[in-house]
Amino acid sequence: MPIYEYQCQSCGHQLEALQKMSDAPLKECPACKEESLAKMISAPGFRLAGGGWYETDFKTGSKKNLAGGGNGSSDS
Repeated sequence: MPIYEYQCQSCGHQLEALQKMSDAPLKECPACKEESLAKMISAPGFRLAGGGWYETDFKTGSKKNLAGGGNGSSDS
């Protein structure tokens, strides 16, 4: 389940909520009890970088190492 970030437009209180994608957005601020919460746009808490499973898995032959520039390549 994704974690959504909200900020109250009335008092500025920020919170995170673990919700299903099908759940309705939260509206009531737990701090001031006003119905003025808005979803914030934020980056995920992880980043896929470097040589890893997503780059090398399910590839064969010369496509096996695209980022390495040497191993698995038959260019001379």
